[in-house]
Amino acid sequence: MTNHRIDVLDVLRGVAIMGTLGTNIWIFTDPGGPAAVFDTLAQPGTVETILRFLTNGKFLALLTLLFGVGLELQYRSARRRGAPWPGWYLWRAALLFAEGLIHYFLIFEFDVLMGYAITSMIVAYLIGRSDRAVRAWMIGVGSVFAVVIGLLTAALVYGQDTASTPASGESTLFSEGGYTEQVAARAELFGLYRLEAVFIVPMGIVLFLLGSRLMRAGVFERSERGAALRRKLMILGLGAGAPLNLLTSFAGEGWFLVDRYLLPPLVALGLLGLVTSVVHRMSGAPGLLRRGLTAVGRTALSCYVFQNLVAAVLCYGWGLGLAGRLDGLRPWWVPAAWAGICLLFMTLASLWLRRFDRGPLELLWQWAYQAPQRSRREPEQVPVSRR
Repeated sequence: MTNHRIDVLDVLRGVAIMGTLGTNIWIFTDPGGPAAVFDTLAQPGTVETILRFLTNGKFLALLTLLFGVGLELQYRSARRRGAPWPGWYLWRAALLFAEGLIHYFLIFEFDVLMGYAITSMIVAYLIGRSDRAVRAWMIGVGSVFAVVIGLLTAALVYGQDTASTPASGESTLFSEGGYTEQVAARAELFGLYRLEAVFIVPMGIVLFLLGSRLMRAGVFERSERGAALRRKLMILGLGAGAPLNLLTSFAGEGWFLVDRYLLPPLVALGLLGLVTSVVHRMSGAPGLLRRGLTAVGRTALSCYVFQNLVAAVLCYGWGLGLAGRLDGLRPWWVPAAWAGICLLFMTLASLWLRRFDRGPLELLWQWAYQAPQRSRREPEQVPVSRR
């Protein structure tokens, strides 16, 4: 049971990591780069809208749910060992924040790791409380979050009717600029690019706690209880959430916040139920696809960071500059780029795990996490007794 459950979580992490690239790849392949996100949210063509709908926000939400599951596992481990909680978990969260900060400056503006780190520090103090208290937190934070999204959406929709927002002009920083120029721009525009954390942190509090409680409810169990819960999640997420999310994808730029932060978590619940059910029904030795997804899931941090780095090398001006060169082939070349990067990392992760039990960044991160604990455990040198 335990090994199978861990396998399911690895597959889910692999799906979530590659799904987040499915959203980010549209940013990398835009000649304007991340800066273009703030120029305009104008409706793209029908094909591109459908392709974006498949990933936008859904795998971010799935990854957030899985972070909550991971937090639950850490909490259980601490309780079994009799270790204080949150204890060293706060150091774990601090390292995640540092990793995200480095990732932001050196690779990608829309890093989520910093937001997850802040969220985990908050949720660490909530996860061990009673179900009633956790439910109250989820309802309270979720309700406020939904109301804020609704008010902002109403303002955006109303603003469309009264005045149009001018674009700031096409930026050539990412299609023609150098690497150091991009790093300098990230430092200068830190506050602007980190605005998404305003949405990720409250959404994360709800989804972290929900992921924890779903695991306690047996959603990953290979049992009738788990199967029944997964069916409910699929009905809610894929039967109700996905059609509504498709409508908001075509509703116009004013519905951007609902389209990315409000409905995708519902779809993510359906995906969690679907992927888990499919994995449980598989028998025999895993095939290439499942092995590749599992490998990506086991090296999730490394794949998340390095896939963004590879996308930057392929698309930005200081690399191969494909975003500018292939702009006329949008949207068709974008999913091809995503598939190629995913195939690359499924292969690299599988090869890496033949020799190591963790990804490269995971190994470095684990060393940094354990270093201060080792120094505390080392006994002091006892002086030789004097005669």
